Amino acid sequence: MIDMKQIKENVSSKIKTYQTQDEVDLPPRETKQPRQSSTKSNSSTKDSSAAIGASIRIRGDVTGDENLIIQGEVDGTINVVGHNVTISNTGKVKANINAKQIIVEGELSGDMAGEEKVVIRQTGNVHGNIIAPRVTLEDGALFKGSIEMEPGKDDLMKADNTMNSSNSSNSSGLKSA
Repeated sequence: MIDMKQIKENVSSKIKTYQTQDEVDLPPRETKQPRQSSTKSNSSTKDSSAAIGASIRIRGDVTGDENLIIQGEVDGTINVVGHNVTISNTGKVKANINAKQIIVEGELSGDMAGEEKVVIRQTGNVHGNIIAPRVTLEDGALFKGSIEMEPGKDDLMKADNTMNSSNSSNSSGLKSA
């Protein structure tokens, strides 16, 4: 017959033995001091990001004040001005995107306005227009649309307004000719 009490005592004594050995072998822990940030926006850009998981499907507008990683499906608009949007390999997006930096590794059907840059990776597949000061298309990336690379702030604002109005009139997220 198995004595559960004895097994628990043996296991707990083994755990204590391993914990004390680990504490002896490890150097003392350093305590991290919280970073002082002058603005909330800077800390959220560098430190926090939200993820839409591979099994998640969203229909509608996505807005936020942090970086966004999309592994699932989004249908609508994405507006995270001042922050980054990454569409991973498994991501499927039918939306217009307005963000600081946009990186596409998956599928996107919609227009993009990047404040700093837009990158379409080798695995990326994009059908839509791009407005950004810097654009990178990696070898093997699929792209169909137009690129405007000298936008000023006014052009980005016009693009945002155009994308919002075209999205409300055209459910596919693409501009009509």
